[in-house]
Amino acid sequence: MRYAYALTGALLLGGTAASLTLQNPATAQTAQNEPGTISAQAPRAGAPASFADMVARLQPAVVNISTTQKVTVQQQANPFAGTPFGDLFGQMGGGQGGAPVTREGQSLGSGFLISADGYVVTNNHVIAPAGRGATVESIKVTLQDRKEYTAKLIGRDPTSDLALLKISAPTALPFVRFGNSSNSRVGDWVVAIGQPFGLGGTVTAGIISAVHRSTGQTGPFDSFIQTDAAINQGNSGGPMFDMNGNVIGINSQIYSQSGGNIGIGFAIPASEAKPIIDTLMKGQSIKRGYLGVSIQPVTDDIAAALGLQKNQGEIIGRVEPGGPGAKAGLRAGDVVTAVGGTPVTPDKTLSYLVANTAPGTSTRLDVIRDGRPTTVNATVAVRPADDQLAALQGAGGDDDDDGIPGSDSATAPASSSLGVTVQPLTPQIARSIGVDSTVQGVVVAATDPSSDAAQKLKRGDVISAVNSTPVRTAADVARTVAAAKAAGRPQVLLQITRQRTSGVFIPVKIK
Repeated sequence: MRYAYALTGALLLGGTAASLTLQNPATAQTAQNEPGTISAQAPRAGAPASFADMVARLQPAVVNISTTQKVTVQQQANPFAGTPFGDLFGQMGGGQGGAPVTREGQSLGSGFLISADGYVVTNNHVIAPAGRGATVESIKVTLQDRKEYTAKLIGRDPTSDLALLKISAPTALPFVRFGNSSNSRVGDWVVAIGQPFGLGGTVTAGIISAVHRSTGQTGPFDSFIQTDAAINQGNSGGPMFDMNGNVIGINSQIYSQSGGNIGIGFAIPASEAKPIIDTLMKGQSIKRGYLGVSIQPVTDDIAAALGLQKNQGEIIGRVEPGGPGAKAGLRAGDVVTAVGGTPVTPDKTLSYLVANTAPGTSTRLDVIRDGRPTTVNATVAVRPADDQLAALQGAGGDDDDDGIPGSDSATAPASSSLGVTVQPLTPQIARSIGVDSTVQGVVVAATDPSSDAAQKLKRGDVISAVNSTPVRTAADVARTVAAAKAAGRPQVLLQITRQRTSGVFIPVKIK
C-alpha cells in the first residue's frame, strides 16, 4: 500500500387571522439546504438495503496476490577479522568480509479477475521487486475457494501503478467488469473488497469523498477517487465497486501517519485504468504524450504578478531544446490555458492533458504570452521513460563556496523596492555556482532580510527575466520592477536558474 480537502408568516390582529407572504426576488440566492429543498430519499430501485447479496456475487472474483522474492544484501564487514574474535562475530550474523547474502522476501496484496480465462488486474507495486537487489521469483494468485495458481506477468505500467497477470485454470473463472467512473459523484456509496493484512476476503463500505484528487505519488498523472471506505495494507490492487457492482476504481494508496486506515484512501479511476489494461492485454507498451517542457501551476501570487485570473492555466518554466514544445514555438513564461480546447485546471493539468494525447497528434495550445492570448500548434511526441527524463532534467546540490564576490563595486542594488542586490553573471561565476554556460542574467549576491525576496531567493540564484522581460544588469531589474509598481502590480515574477535547475518562476512581493 502506498502512502503518500417562499416564506410564509401569520399575524393575529384583533382576533382575526391574517397571512403575510414574503417572496424573495427572482434573483435572490437561498441556502443550499433551505427547509423543504432536501429530503431523505429511499434507496433507488434495485439498490440493496444490505450489501450482502451484492458482495456474495462479487467476492469470488477478488483474489489474493503474493510474491516470492530474492533479496541480495551487502553484509557488514567483520571488523574483527584476523583476531581471536573474528569467528565469534561471524557466528553472530555479521558475515565474513562483507560478502553479499541472498535472503527471501515476500509481498502481499489484492487483485481481481476481469475475464473467465484468468486475466487478473492489480497494482504494479504489489508484484514489483521490494527494492534494490531484489528479484521476483514467482507470483501466486489465491482464489476465494483457496485454490492457488502461479501467475504470469503479462504487462505492467509503473507510471499508473497498474499490472496485468494471467492464470490458467481448468474451468471458467468468476470475473467482474469495469464500470464508468466518470459518472461517480462525491457522496456516492462504494464498497471495497481486498485482503488487508493478509486476513482474507474483507469487505468495507463508505462514500466517495473526492474525485480528481492528486496525491503527488504518480507524478503529473494523479487523478484518484478518494474514499473513506477502510483501505489498509494488503488492499492494494483490490476493486472498488459502485452500488451496481461495477468496478469504478482500483484501490492503490492510503494517507496515514500510523500505517493504518484513518478514512483517507485512494483508488485509480476505472476510466483511467481500463484503456491501460486493454493495451497491456494486447501485449503493447503504454505510450503517453510529451511536450518537452517544465511547468508550474499559476498560483495566486504568480497570477497577481502577471495580471492573470486565478487558477488559469500553467506557466512554462523551461523548454527542452529540440523537443516538440520548442519546435512548436513555445517559450519560457508562456501560460498554457487549454489543450485541444480543454481548459487547463488544477484537476486537469497540462501534463495530464498532454499525456492523454496520442503521440504524433497535432494539437492546439491556447497560450497567454506577454499578457496577450495566442495559439500554438504542437505535435505531441512519445514521453521518454522516467530515468531518461531525470537525466534530461539533471540535478544539482548546495555549495556554500559559490564564488560570488561580496558587496563591493561589482554589485549593485537591483531595486530597493524588491530587496535584492545583484551583479552581472560572468562565465567565471557561472562555473563556480554550477549553472550552464548558456544561461544569461544577473546573479543574486544578497537580499534584504526584511523583504519577501529574502524568504524565496538565495545567494547564487540567477535571475534571467522579470515579468517575462530579459534582464542582464541591475538597472534592467530596477527598471522592470519600477514599471510593475507604476502599473499597480503588488509583485513581480522572476524567472530564475538555481544551479542545474532552470526555468523556475518565483513571485516576489514589491516592498
